[in-house]
Amino acid sequence: MAISVQHVVVLLLTSLLIAITFFLFTSDNIRFPLPSLSSDYTPLPKSSNLGVSSDQTPQKMKMKLNASHDQEEEVVKWDLCKGAESVDYIPCLDNRDAIKQLKSRRHMEHRERHCPEPTPKCLVPLPDNYKPPVPWPKSRDMVWYNNVPHPKLVEYKKEQNWVKKEGEFLVFPGGGTQFKYGVTHYVEFIEKALPVIKWGKNIRVVLDVGCGVASFGGFLLDKDVITMSFAPKDEHEAQIQFALERGIPATLSVIGTQQLTFPANAFDLIHCARCRVHWDADGGKPLLELNRVLRPGGFFIWSATPVYRDNDRDSKIWTAMVSLTKYICWKVVAKTVDSSGIGLVIYQKPTSESCYKKRSTQEPPLCAKEEANASWYAPLRQCISKLPSGAVQKWPELWPKRLGSVKPQSVLVDSKTFKKDTEKWSEIVSDVYLERLAVNWSSVRNVMDMNAGFGGFAAALVNRPLWVMNVVPVDKPDTLSVVFDRGLIGVYHDWCESLNTYPRTYDLLHSSFYLGDVTQRCEIVQVVAEIDRVLRPGGYLVVQDTMETIKELESILGSLHWSTKIYQDRFLVGRKGFWRPIKPVL
Repeated sequence: MAISVQHVVVLLLTSLLIAITFFLFTSDNIRFPLPSLSSDYTPLPKSSNLGVSSDQTPQKMKMKLNASHDQEEEVVKWDLCKGAESVDYIPCLDNRDAIKQLKSRRHMEHRERHCPEPTPKCLVPLPDNYKPPVPWPKSRDMVWYNNVPHPKLVEYKKEQNWVKKEGEFLVFPGGGTQFKYGVTHYVEFIEKALPVIKWGKNIRVVLDVGCGVASFGGFLLDKDVITMSFAPKDEHEAQIQFALERGIPATLSVIGTQQLTFPANAFDLIHCARCRVHWDADGGKPLLELNRVLRPGGFFIWSATPVYRDNDRDSKIWTAMVSLTKYICWKVVAKTVDSSGIGLVIYQKPTSESCYKKRSTQEPPLCAKEEANASWYAPLRQCISKLPSGAVQKWPELWPKRLGSVKPQSVLVDSKTFKKDTEKWSEIVSDVYLERLAVNWSSVRNVMDMNAGFGGFAAALVNRPLWVMNVVPVDKPDTLSVVFDRGLIGVYHDWCESLNTYPRTYDLLHSSFYLGDVTQRCEIVQVVAEIDRVLRPGGYLVVQDTMETIKELESILGSLHWSTKIYQDRFLVGRKGFWRPIKPVL
């Protein structure tokens, strides 16, 4: 029986289709070797394809959790967090049961961390009508109202121009309690009061206490200054959430009973504009904590009514401040009032301990030596932090030179190791992260490095229109001082707990050979749930790790309906979508 040409063609095509299908189902991901990233690394052509996409979308997925679980296969099933405020859920700050059991709230204990056990693995729901954030730099001035639908501050601070609602947007005019003529006028007022403050040169890293919606820090970005703005989660509804939605560095924190999660001698300048902190309370512990994190020779700017009003209440506060600053050897270098009637005083921390020794009374005393990661869950101390040894008057160098410099006689890193680490990260970021990975960097503004080391990843990105929160895990070597010395910002954190930040506040999280280690202390599913909480829809997780860790992450991210891409045996890019579990029918 004759076979037509058409039959032959059909048979050939069918055979070819079967062969292709067999190949795809019996082969591992096609992998292209990455070059070793060494000093003699030769970049591949920019068109090189280094990855194969793996988009997985089942709500339930079998996966191996940990080797410590005897390779037992378990089912990951995700549920939405419950409660009226679940859309903005912060586990360690919203633990109502623990807060109810507090014996005192006098020192802001209810605003501090109280982490639930076990760590929640639920997913926070999205606000109704949530949409991708307004891109930077437009976001500094306006954000989508539906992304942060909190109207309280609009009404509460309407006379002070903090924030206004205009149609679909929240608009930030740059006003503030102390910024009657706007933040631009206020910053110029500071410059005139003390010209030695040269923004973006000798002043690079700033701490803004009780920051409101962070307009002060947002404006200083134009002057090449990076400001860590912080405030508690309190009745000033969602102020830190507003700041991060705007693309301005910020974190939730409070000066209560525990030390701030920063190293000693970190900030070039600290600012407080009506920040409502009683500096002389509890024997002066709040101001002694500022003294701990302020760099030798650094400045403290205090703009508050006790500086420029003389009623009984303000006079008493000013008298107490004069006494306390005298005993910690802070010197007044400027005190003035501007045309709006707002005044400020600028103090400077000493650069040597000679003043401490000359005091008529040794109260408060000098503290013992600082320990590594000492400020994680550490109580405030009623003592003066010791100054670092060496030529503190000559350190740090002016920005941007300090970015590539290491402190002389540093006990944390030698210059050779520091240089090698800087070069390594410059190479990886420029040749792989920016050129090869499936990341749309034009949409990335808020970045977090989960295991920052010396800050090399952030340093390599410093010329891009983004900022990096450098996290030094408490179970790793304490290198956060090096990060601040470079002119970068960061915090200590334990990744087995939740971060002090709102949901949907970062565009990209980065981890380098860390997620495999943290699973020795807690379940990786808990850590991924926290990553999902922090990342915005459309945001990225970029991981450099072993293939064992990467494959484990790929499975979990697939159960979250994230898209994933593996780059041969070393890199994983996960992208979060808008998927959430179906709400249960009540």
